[in-house]
Amino acid sequence: MAETCHNCSALITGNFCINCGQKKYKRIDKKYIWDELQYTLFHTNKGFLYSIKKILKNPGKTAMEFINGNRVNHYKPILLVFILSGIATFISYKLLKLKEVMNDYYTQKNINSSQMGDFMNFLANYTSIIILLLIPLFALSTWIAFKKWGHNYYEHLVINAYIQSFYTLITIIIFYPVMFVVRHSPNTFYLITQLLMLIVPLILFWFFKEFYKSKPIKSIVIKVLAVVGLTILGYLFFSILVVFISLVMFK
Repeated sequence: MAETCHNCSALITGNFCINCGQKKYKRIDKKYIWDELQYTLFHTNKGFLYSIKKILKNPGKTAMEFINGNRVNHYKPILLVFILSGIATFISYKLLKLKEVMNDYYTQKNINSSQMGDFMNFLANYTSIIILLLIPLFALSTWIAFKKWGHNYYEHLVINAYIQSFYTLITIIIFYPVMFVVRHSPNTFYLITQLLMLIVPLILFWFFKEFYKSKPIKSIVIKVLAVVGLTILGYLFFSILVVFISLVMFK
């Protein structure tokens, strides 16, 4: 049933005003308040859980769907990375006690645990921001490697947001439970953190194999290796920058 928009007085024939975009009038009730709480506090209405399920099932295909315009049910990828990295940080530092475990490891290896502790605290406090700052660097690597296959740099920002989201989800679901079990064994704990780095090329290969389904596997392998090489160079530069900033801050 058509009604008049309470914002611009245009006639509304659907759920939204075609003139100003305001939603059709709905009386404020319990359902209205619950929907607002979900959107304002949890951001779970429609997109969040839906996107997580799709990413876990096939991150490459999900990213391609979003880039090709199928976006109405998807959570915004950059915001998703920010939220997931915040969850991962909370788990690693509050439940896994990452700082304490790594301090024990550094002490065993005769490494200055005080300075490393300050550095770990810096990472803990700014993890979400650091992840967001890294995405443009990762996007530059994938864009250079896959440049001839038709996607621009900004689309590669979205691609890397999905890659990072998948990596974070795998870390939370698979690796964190194992790390919790072995948290009293610093050496084993450290080995698992290194394993997390080693699975990145496998994740990249699977992601781009599904993202570029029509491309030869050999070409994808070559380009993924190029991404890894470029990422290592970028990571070294970024790590030096982060260490320099942290030393200045904690001098």
